[in-house]
Amino acid sequence: MAVPGAVDPTNGYCSETKTFQSLRPPVSLPPADEPLSIAEYAISLLRSPATAAADTFIIDAATDRKLSYSDFLRRTRALAGAIRSRFPSLARNDVAFVLSPTSLDVPVLYFALLSLGVVVSPANPLSTPSELAHMVRLSNPAVAFATSATSNKLPSLPLGTVILDSADFSAMLEGPTSHHDDSSHRRLVRQSDTATVLYSSGTTGRVKGVELSHRNFIALMATLYNTKFTDGNSTAPPEESVALLMLPLFHVFGFFMLIRTVSMGETAVIMRRFDFEKMLAAVQKYRVTYIPVSPPLVVALAKSDLVAKYDLSSVKLLACGGAPLGREVAGRFNARFPNVDISQGYGLTETTGGTTGMISPEECQKYGSAGRINSVVEAKIVDPETGEALPPGHRGELWLRGPLIMKGYVGDRSATSATLDSEGWLRTGDLCYFDSEGFLFVVDRLKELIKYKAFQVPPAELEHLLQSIPDVADAAVIPFPDEEAGQIPMAYVVRKPGSNITETQIMDTIAKQVAPYKKIRRVSFISAIPKSPAGKILRRELVALAVSAASSKL
Repeated sequence: MAVPGAVDPTNGYCSETKTFQSLRPPVSLPPADEPLSIAEYAISLLRSPATAAADTFIIDAATDRKLSYSDFLRRTRALAGAIRSRFPSLARNDVAFVLSPTSLDVPVLYFALLSLGVVVSPANPLSTPSELAHMVRLSNPAVAFATSATSNKLPSLPLGTVILDSADFSAMLEGPTSHHDDSSHRRLVRQSDTATVLYSSGTTGRVKGVELSHRNFIALMATLYNTKFTDGNSTAPPEESVALLMLPLFHVFGFFMLIRTVSMGETAVIMRRFDFEKMLAAVQKYRVTYIPVSPPLVVALAKSDLVAKYDLSSVKLLACGGAPLGREVAGRFNARFPNVDISQGYGLTETTGGTTGMISPEECQKYGSAGRINSVVEAKIVDPETGEALPPGHRGELWLRGPLIMKGYVGDRSATSATLDSEGWLRTGDLCYFDSEGFLFVVDRLKELIKYKAFQVPPAELEHLLQSIPDVADAAVIPFPDEEAGQIPMAYVVRKPGSNITETQIMDTIAKQVAPYKKIRRVSFISAIPKSPAGKILRRELVALAVSAASSKL
């Protein structure tokens, strides 16, 4: 821990321990030994006097169907009771695999399972049978919940598969619930119990199952709740908040934003699949105030001609995560939407999705930054070569510690030990630095740095510059093998509709803005950049495409 008096109040750096401490007000967490599930904790916040809960919990933008908070809580109790009755052998810490697109039933299912101490393990419904078989081997589920369209991709499980779009499941949601308080026979869930196994995006290797505890989510919700209700200068959404959740609910960002919606008593509008124009229509129709987004959507909002056709005046805040957002893109967005703050943050599945953020309009002006570390986190910047912890202004690998850090990778001890050290520090794999005011800047993934001769080139830096070109709709930069240099920066570019911008024009534009070793030396045009559900560029796919295209020309 930090030594009193050795912590710099401007940036949180402790010169004695060489760690960065949070500058945020402290957050009170429930005693760690108190039995408590994240479902129970979120509902307790919803019912607290400070929370002015909305009547409507969730709206399906595709069908206009709504679920009130009272119906949500009733259905959650009914489903939990039905699951206990139907599967008496389903014990606390058993895993339930969930394979479903976003729907009104998914939040009810998550909360019912979490309240029972059953581990929720959701996966992308677009996953292939072989990908799903790998996930099932990792998490070893006892039962599955899937739709009629996805269930055939799953192997048989000990307790079978419940079909979510069936009359049988509808009956479970509407089943009898006792009208008296059932707390006397509810399951006691320990905060240290596993709440979820969430699957990492697999952008740099095979998918891993990240094991997160109820305590992890409780710590995150306590931090978010404290920010909204105790900080008078907060960028937290206004009390009459309507959030648009386009994030997949199987991803950590979507998962914790769903729990956050309940904790804050807000209204969530869900979209089953992303469509830019339908998103704009939903913002207008439901007077959306708050949108969690990934950087590509900020780029689209800043550049698209469709934006002018819709009334987006209700939007007050974008919460941006998943990848660094460039200064140029943020500036262009702010010029178009001067009354909308972009609160940038940083987190990994391994950190329950949250680590840093911005909590005031002033902090939101710190373009390019991912904000400051939150109150339950400590950090250090470690030189990848020497292992030495570094002060502000120096680049190195970001290490994190605190109650948001995962339990480990399920079924993969070697990966866990390679990522978590004996003192609880998580090696993020991200090249970062803290500035003199304690703001975190994410340079790039350490493993994705392009090695041009003796120099390291961060792809994200070049991508930000490419996205600032008016004729460029989207872009990605990858390492391309080169006999002389080792690797050269290559760009895949999506032209804006109607644009005829050339390879030479793009390379010349970037060359004027960077050091010679960072210049883009090859450009290929593509219809869309492949990305994960969280908006992360799937560079491996582009590298494979580039190499195969080059070999076919030989």
